[in-house]
Amino acid sequence: MSTHTQTHTRDPADEMLPPRSLAIYGLQHVLVMAASPITAVFLVSRALSFDEALTVALISATFLVCGFGTLLQSFGPRGFGARLPFIMVPGGAPIFIFMAIAVQTDVQTAVGAVIMTALFYFAALPVFRRLIVFFPPIVVGTMLLLVSVKLVKIFGGTITGKPGTEGYADPIKIALAGATILLTILCARFLSGTLQRLAVMLGLVGGTLIALTVGEAQITGLFTGPVIAVPQLLPYGMPKFDIFASLPLIIFSIISMAEATGQTLATAEIAGRSGNAQDIVPSTIRGDAITSLIGGLFGTSLIITSGENIGIVRATNVKSRYVTAAAGVILILIAIIAPVGRLASALPGPVVGGTAVIVFAIIGVIGIDMLRRVDLRDHGNMYTLAAALTMGLLPTLVPDLYSQFPKWSQMILGNGLAMGTITAAVVNALFVHMGRANRPAEPEAITVEAEASK
Repeated sequence: MSTHTQTHTRDPADEMLPPRSLAIYGLQHVLVMAASPITAVFLVSRALSFDEALTVALISATFLVCGFGTLLQSFGPRGFGARLPFIMVPGGAPIFIFMAIAVQTDVQTAVGAVIMTALFYFAALPVFRRLIVFFPPIVVGTMLLLVSVKLVKIFGGTITGKPGTEGYADPIKIALAGATILLTILCARFLSGTLQRLAVMLGLVGGTLIALTVGEAQITGLFTGPVIAVPQLLPYGMPKFDIFASLPLIIFSIISMAEATGQTLATAEIAGRSGNAQDIVPSTIRGDAITSLIGGLFGTSLIITSGENIGIVRATNVKSRYVTAAAGVILILIAIIAPVGRLASALPGPVVGGTAVIVFAIIGVIGIDMLRRVDLRDHGNMYTLAAALTMGLLPTLVPDLYSQFPKWSQMILGNGLAMGTITAAVVNALFVHMGRANRPAEPEAITVEAEASK
C-alpha cells in the first residue's frame, strides 16, 4: 500500500454511520453495560445504608459520568480519550475498595481517595507509558482471557442470585438466561445485515419479553416520582483527604492502567485504529483519570474503560467510535430522564446476566485469537502463559486461597486479573528483555491492516 493511499484511508474507527444506525447500535452498547452502574450504586447504597432519594441521585450521577466519559473516550479532545469505541463504567474492584474505605473511615474519606487516585493517574502516567513495551500480544491476550473468566464469574451471579438467599439458582432464572443466550445465537445465525449486528440487543429484548410473560419481570412504577433527575454535586459533603486510607485505591490504579493498556491495544486492533501504542494508551488513561475525578465530585468510585465494549465491537463488527459517542448521549439522557433510568434498572437480572456472559465470553475468544498468533511452542511464551494462567486462575477458582495473608496483600494477590497480567508482563520480560539480546523485540506499533480489512 502506498504512502499516498494510507494518508487518505480512513480508519474504520472513524467511520460515520447514519443517525438511525448510530442510535440503534449505541443503544445496544448501553443495554449491555447498564447493569454495571446500577449494580455498583445498589452495592454501595446497601453497604452504607443510604436512603432511597440518595440512591436514585447516585444512579443518575453514575449514568451521567459514564456518559461523559464515554463521549470523552470516543472523541479524545486534546489527548483526553483514545478516540476509540469505548464505554465507561464503574470499576468492579474499585467499588469494593471504595466501600471498604467508607466503612473503615467514612464516605467523605472514600470520595477523597477517589479524587486523590484520579490525580495520581496523571502523576504516574509519564513513568507508566515507558512500560507499554512490556505488553506484547502474549501479555494482552492472556489478560483478555482472564478478563473473560472474571467477568463471566461476576455476571453469572446475576443469573443465580446470591448464595443463601431465597431463589438462589432458581431453575426458571437459569432458563431465562439460557433462553437469552440462545436467542442471541439464533439472531446472529439467521438474521442478516443490521439485524444480525443487533443480535445482542435482540437477544436481551427477547429474553425480557419472555421474563414478562412468565412473571419474572415488572415494569410498573416507571412514572412514579419525579420525571427529571438532577445529579447532586458532592452528595456527601466536602471530601476528606487521607493518604493512608487512600493507598489501596491508589495502588489499584496501577493495575487499572495495566488493564487499560490491554483493552486499548485490543480495541485498537479490532477497530482498525492505526498508530503507536505509546501515543494511544496514555490518551485512554488520561480519559479514565479525568472521568474518575469528575465521578468523585459526584460521589462515585473510579469510572474506567470497560472490557465489555471489546466483546460488543467484535460481536457486531461495528467499529465506529461515533456509535459509542451515541451511547454516551443515551447514557446522559438516562441520567436526566428518571423514567428511562427506572426502565433500565427494571431489566431482569437473569436476562442481563445471560447477555453479559456471552459478550464477555467473546472477549475470551479475542484473547485466544491473539494468543493463537504467538508461537506457544517457544520456551519463553509457553512459560509466560502457563505462569500467568496459574497466578490468574488460582484466586478466581479458589477464592479463599489468600485468606490467611495480610489484608493489604489480599487486594493484589486475590485479584486474579491483576496477578495474571502482572505475572505475564514480568515473566515475558524475564525471557525477552533479560539476557536475550539476539531475540527480536515485539513491535511497539499497533498493526491493524489485517483486522481492518475484515
